[in-house]
Amino acid sequence: MTGKPQSTSKIAQILFGLLAYVSLGIGLVAIVIPGLPTTEFILLAAWAATKSSPRLSAWLENHRLFGPILSNWRNGKIIARRAKVSATVSMLLCAILMLVMLDHGWPIYLAIAGMGLGNLWIWSRPERLAQPV
Repeated sequence: MTGKPQSTSKIAQILFGLLAYVSLGIGLVAIVIPGLPTTEFILLAAWAATKSSPRLSAWLENHRLFGPILSNWRNGKIIARRAKVSATVSMLLCAILMLVMLDHGWPIYLAIAGMGLGNLWIWSRPERLAQPV
C-alpha cells in the first residue's frame, strides 16, 4: 500500500493520520472484544496511513500479524478462511451476549443485522488467488 502519492494539503494529511491511528487503535482493541471487526479497521488504518504517514504504513506492512492481512487484501482482496471463521465466531458470540444480557429492542436487532451483513460480505471475498486455467 505504499508508493502512492501523498496528499499535498497539510490539514488532509493530519486528518488521514488521525483516521489511521484511531482505526489502528480500534483494530487493536477489536482483537480482544467480540463483535468488533479487526480486519476492516486495520485495512482502513493502512489506507489512511498511505495518505499520511509512510512510517506507520511501513510498520503495518511489515507487522507479523497485520502484514499478511494487508498483503492478501492488496493482492486480490483476499480474506483468509481463518479470519472469516474468527470473525463469524466473534460476531455470533457478540450477538448471543446481546440477546441474553440486553433488552430486546430495535438497536439490538439493528446491530445483529449489521453483523449479519458484514459476515455475508466477509464470506463473499475470495480465500485465495484464482488459479489460471
